Amino acid sequence: MSLLIFALCLTVTVAANSDSNYYGRTKPAKVKQEKVTRLRFYLHDIISGKNPSAVRIAHANVTGGGSVDDSAVGFGSLFAMDDPLTIGPGKNSKEIGNGRGMYVSGSKDISKLTIVMYADLAFTRGKFNGSSISVFSRNPVAEEAGEREIGIVGGRGKFRMARGFVNIKTHQIDMKTGDAVLRYDATVYHY
Repeated sequence: MSLLIFALCLTVTVAANSDSNYYGRTKPAKVKQEKVTRLRFYLHDIISGKNPSAVRIAHANVTGGGSVDDSAVGFGSLFAMDDPLTIGPGKNSKEIGNGRGMYVSGSKDISKLTIVMYADLAFTRGKFNGSSISVFSRNPVAEEAGEREIGIVGGRGKFRMARGFVNIKTHQIDMKTGDAVLRYDATVYHY
């Protein structure tokens, strides 16, 4: 009987060990020369009108000291975006892609408006068609006087494994509606 129990325990141990293995292979990477690409384009974030490019999908019930409707982008509001990227700042400028993602208003004081955003900035025309850069960063919108910076955390296509930063300058903003046209100057490091 003890021999049978020993054989059974041995079988269970062997089966458990074989299930814990997985396939993996490591090989040396071919080192490629890192490139830097600088891009300038405009992002149009329109939250007003009948055909907005960004819509509020959630907001806080209580934000303290006022209503979420006190501004177009109230504290705690979460927006989904599908913003056009264009060559120039005009609304009829040639579209070269779209910025899709989300942003949340992270400041109680509207005079210090800051959003935290995740966006995939995808190019649908030109040299970088099918490629994108991904940003995930704090964006201090109220700092209109100068440029503000957000971080590039990845990319795909020609920008695979991208890193870098985007300097954003507000070209035009309507604080009543929240509509904005922003100049993006991206410095992208990639392979």
